[in-house]
Amino acid sequence: MATASIRLDQELVEKATIMGKALNRTTPKQIEHWAKIGEMMEDNPDLPYEFVKQAIISKAEKEAGKLEPYSFG
Repeated sequence: MATASIRLDQELVEKATIMGKALNRTTPKQIEHWAKIGEMMEDNPDLPYEFVKQAIISKAEKEAGKLEPYSFG
């Protein structure tokens, strides 16, 4: 994955540092997480935040091979 250096508001970085520590993420990973949520919310403005959050979790579970087939009935 390519990286780039960008300038960010210090207050945003401080908030990301606090949230990242609370959620066991690095500051850059916390900012990436927020960006991913923001992108999904802008692309799907009618979806509630909780739905978007669960979609992110589901994708991570799929990538980790943790999904099980669902049996209807």
